[in-house]
Amino acid sequence: MKVLFATDGSESSETAAEFLTRINWSPQDSITVFHAIYALPFPEDWKFHFDTLKTIKKDVAPRILDSAVAILKPVRAGISVEISEFPPGECTPDQCIVNTAESSNVDLIAMGARGITGIKSVFLGSVTRLVTVHSSLPVLVVKPTAISASGRIKILFAVDGSGHSQAAGEFLSSIPFPDEVEVTVLHIIASGFSDIPERFAAEITDQFKETVAGARASELAESERIVEEARQFLGKRFHNISVLSKVGHPSTEILRTAELLETDLIVAGCRGLRGMKGMMGSVSRNVLTHATRSVLIAKMCGR
Repeated sequence: MKVLFATDGSESSETAAEFLTRINWSPQDSITVFHAIYALPFPEDWKFHFDTLKTIKKDVAPRILDSAVAILKPVRAGISVEISEFPPGECTPDQCIVNTAESSNVDLIAMGARGITGIKSVFLGSVTRLVTVHSSLPVLVVKPTAISASGRIKILFAVDGSGHSQAAGEFLSSIPFPDEVEVTVLHIIASGFSDIPERFAAEITDQFKETVAGARASELAESERIVEEARQFLGKRFHNISVLSKVGHPSTEILRTAELLETDLIVAGCRGLRGMKGMMGSVSRNVLTHATRSVLIAKMCGR
């Protein structure tokens, strides 16, 4: 597997590097530690001229890479470094990362969630968010939550029975996680009255008990089929797998279950938006934005 690890030298990038060390990479795998030097707009009367700023960034860039490489030292994958400089106006920071990943034909982009000071566990930094939204490749966003005390990586794999979910399962299986990893397969049955306040929905349910009961039984059977199908597929790769079916709003239940299980990584496929390569649908976008856990959006648009 080829990984592009985009780092800006922040604590969140270091956390992402530490997460990568928990995966059993082999010498056949490769990780490119990437840092982009780009120009941000600033007032003309700012005390630094662009050339001065560029010189500073060029001086700092090797140290940023050295810091990441030092953390990645324990991994067995081939490690390389790359610094790319982008002239003013050529591309935004997220475009620099996405373009480099796609031109390098990598399998995965890995980044830290820099976030916003004081609330970084909830909100993503703009660069991370935009890379995840616009990339046609899978993106791993590592958030500042620690690995569980047991040392085992706990994965929550959200499925919906679509081809996107199947592709996400295949990609998840291709990542060399340790044998002791724990995987929970989750399918959410969307509530039929999700846009009606709960106190009124109860009255409607009473009026149509027979109809609702029949529909719910059918949905539960289909949900069980979906999670069992995913369990059997993942069973070829992982040994510790459990399944769950829940009723509710998909984003809410995924986030709630991740907290309940103290999940380390949420994995979801991406239905995307028709006609917009790489763009995410609402569920994956909500999960990425609001999860306090690391998230892998396994988009396969570029495959």
